[in-house]
Amino acid sequence: MKAALYTLGCKVNQYETQVIGEALADAGFLLVPPSEEADVYIVNSCTVTAESDKKTRQAVRRFKRAHPDALVLLTGCMPQAYPQAAEALTQADIVTGNRSTDQILALIREHFEKKQRLVRIRPHEAEESFIPCAITAFEERTRAALKIEDGCNRFCAYCVIPYARGRVRSKPLPELRREAEALAANGFREIVLVGINLSAYGLGTEHNLCDAIEEVAKISGIRRIRLGSLEPDHLTPPLLERMAAVPALCPQFHISLQSGCTATLRRMNRHYTAAEYAALCGELRSRFPACTLTTDVMVGFAGETDEEFEESLRFVKAVGFEKVHVFPYSPRAGTRAAGFDGQIEKSVKEQRARRMIDETAGIREAFLKRQIGQTVEVLAETGEPDGSASGYTANYTPVRIASGAVCGEFYRVRITDANRETCLGVIENEK
Repeated sequence: MKAALYTLGCKVNQYETQVIGEALADAGFLLVPPSEEADVYIVNSCTVTAESDKKTRQAVRRFKRAHPDALVLLTGCMPQAYPQAAEALTQADIVTGNRSTDQILALIREHFEKKQRLVRIRPHEAEESFIPCAITAFEERTRAALKIEDGCNRFCAYCVIPYARGRVRSKPLPELRREAEALAANGFREIVLVGINLSAYGLGTEHNLCDAIEEVAKISGIRRIRLGSLEPDHLTPPLLERMAAVPALCPQFHISLQSGCTATLRRMNRHYTAAEYAALCGELRSRFPACTLTTDVMVGFAGETDEEFEESLRFVKAVGFEKVHVFPYSPRAGTRAAGFDGQIEKSVKEQRARRMIDETAGIREAFLKRQIGQTVEVLAETGEPDGSASGYTANYTPVRIASGAVCGEFYRVRITDANRETCLGVIENEK
């Protein structure tokens, strides 16, 4: 039988799709792209925004409409957070959540045996443990994501993820090491550690995030360790000191900000002030020379005044992030902020988003142009028809190599030019 997998959302979802795919392949399924004919279509959903839910519904309906005789299975965060809405999506023959990733194959077999629709969404529990999971590859990419943490205890006022993902739980270090060793044995030289609240790795145990980093750094063949999105809390000076002592750790940190205005942060139920966040950025730049800092910024949160937006914009520009992901606030049913007074009109949110994007894009472009003349190490990741290849430096600067690069290999590259999106360069010994 043939199975196709379609993923929406973050690197954790991408990792879990890989887990599902490897389980199906081991059971004898032939994995094909979602654009091809298959017997089973699996939609791994995201629910971080209302737009994510819309894309999930569209995908499920599209697969069933195009392949009426195929089995369509919906899984991931959307059914977990909104089980009634997921059950009402009747085009899905099986509906389950992210707590049942390890049960996908059994559910498919049960459906074919009983010839009936299955809705099996297990709710998250307060004391649940990390579901054992491991991969040996990652969608034919040159770097592999490795999920080491799940869940979030923060309950930010706008966020549905604690309901979709449950409480913080962490992959035991021995399991983490075995999985990283398998990935290294299969040729992966860069590992990206990911989680829902990655900074909270080890919470409730004797371990922390740096223990995970150091464990992976011991493995022969792994040249780079990169971190997924981080929250500011738990990144204490002692932890950063240990992290800075790991040569393989990439000096690139994506640390969620959401707002540069402390009053807005309080309404969001974020657990830091703008000043504390700025101090963390200073600490990172002090300990990691040539590091890059990237972030997420929300505009138009409930009650955000013009003055608060301006304060947030000034803060973002003052920090000088190398890249900023900007998005307008989207109310989510079931969160406290959805009922807050002072909801902002869509047109105002869009105008603020455009301004934030325009003013931070200049900082990004200036950063890329400052790389001209430098020689950097690049992991070539994707080849182009014209013979060029694209990849990233350790601090996640995008570089397009003119010619001569083989995907999966590291090269010393001299940066010769840059535009608003990427740097351009040649292999150092190439004339």
